[in-house]
Amino acid sequence: MKGKPKVIDELNFLLVDELTAISQYMVHAEMCANWGYEKLAEKIEKRAIEEMKHAEKHIARILFLEGKPIVSNLNTIHIGSDVQTILTNDHAAEQGAITEYNKAINLCTEEADNGTREILEDILTDEEAHIDWIEAQLDQIEQMGIQNYLVEQLG
Repeated sequence: MKGKPKVIDELNFLLVDELTAISQYMVHAEMCANWGYEKLAEKIEKRAIEEMKHAEKHIARILFLEGKPIVSNLNTIHIGSDVQTILTNDHAAEQGAITEYNKAINLCTEEADNGTREILEDILTDEEAHIDWIEAQLDQIEQMGIQNYLVEQLG
């Protein structure tokens, strides 16, 4: 099915965001594992895998719309140097994703592409769950202090 160029361009834009998030989250997961924070590493790795599934959905949809997926570009990756910075950087990435998904959903509505809109709405729900989890971690750090939080993250 021939898709609308604006929608395909937006899907490629979102694909770049997802590929960037995958890279950032995988590095963060490995850093946490290296530091011995196994529980945190597992959660971040799980989020990276969810982002991979999002990227896969974008690629499949772009191909369905007879577009060409662009997988060779990444945005700037923001690697944290400690757990709190990791979470802060990941929060910023998720906030940016939520903003962009909302814009893309509006574009799909304007372009009368309800199939793509529904896919993006499902992904938006995942991104909102991601940011909710990160905010909970940042709240825990604020309430119990970073040292107590980190003890809880040990394998």
